[in-house]
Amino acid sequence: MMDPKMSSLRDRYSFSGTERALAPRQTLKAAISCIGHGLHSGTDVTMRLVPAEAGSGIVFHRTDLDVRIPARFDYVNDTRLCTVVSVGDARVGTIEHLMAALAASGVDDLVVEVDAAELPIFDGSAAPFLFLIESAGVVAHGGLRESLEILRTVRVEQDGAFAELRPHGAGGAGFELSLAIEFAAPAIGAQAYSFTLTAESFAAEIAAARTFAQAAEIEALRKVGLARGGSLENAIVVDGANILNPEGLRFADEFVRHKLLDVVGDLALAGAPVCGRFVGSRTGHALNNQLLRAVFADQANYRLTRGSVAGALQLSAA
Repeated sequence: MMDPKMSSLRDRYSFSGTERALAPRQTLKAAISCIGHGLHSGTDVTMRLVPAEAGSGIVFHRTDLDVRIPARFDYVNDTRLCTVVSVGDARVGTIEHLMAALAASGVDDLVVEVDAAELPIFDGSAAPFLFLIESAGVVAHGGLRESLEILRTVRVEQDGAFAELRPHGAGGAGFELSLAIEFAAPAIGAQAYSFTLTAESFAAEIAAARTFAQAAEIEALRKVGLARGGSLENAIVVDGANILNPEGLRFADEFVRHKLLDVVGDLALAGAPVCGRFVGSRTGHALNNQLLRAVFADQANYRLTRGSVAGALQLSAA
């Protein structure tokens, strides 16, 4: 069943233009399951990705509670070290890595069945989720994909950090991202990275970048109920100038690449692929969510379109 919030949003628009080069909505060809454990809770988790009907979007189903939670920015209620969506007391956390993999793979409709309050962390990157998606396969299944076209610059700031969505210049298309980070730890320091989101660029440049933490912070996190399932198997641990993981880094700039992975996952909660440019500095889950809320707060900021870059159908106010 379509989320009533999304339905009411769509009811305010009507189609215009000629129907050509349309992009169909996609789901998985088959269901696929896995078992892991949560990064913050440390509890065992069983997750199943299930094909869904066209137009239903991505929905988390807490099978232990029989509660469904739309994967939408307006259902986010916690952004401490991960992104959490909830309905009432039912919640699902650490969703950003899966959401990034789904966005890069072009999956529009899916039910994510999970029997705990957190998704599996696996190795701390999006690569295992990408493997699951590729193993199940992706298929067009009816309906037309919507894109969120950014029409004017929207910016949010906090404590010197910022996140911004900008419209494309003339002839621009797709989703371009650029991020800078800076940490006092010499092992991280200042890093910057830019890329355009495609299935190929995500798989090659971003998906394998792992989450990270500083050794001095881990005990404090565990005292407040976080990082209980963290280890060198699922996170990079930094101690000053040293990387504590025996295998070292997967990329020299793995830290900023992972932060970009988080941006892709957090902004996938828009409910439609973004068409525009993201620019950020030292942003995190909270600012990423605030950015989407700021975009949708004013209809002058965006336009919903249907179709491919070559021939999009624009939506006009009804």
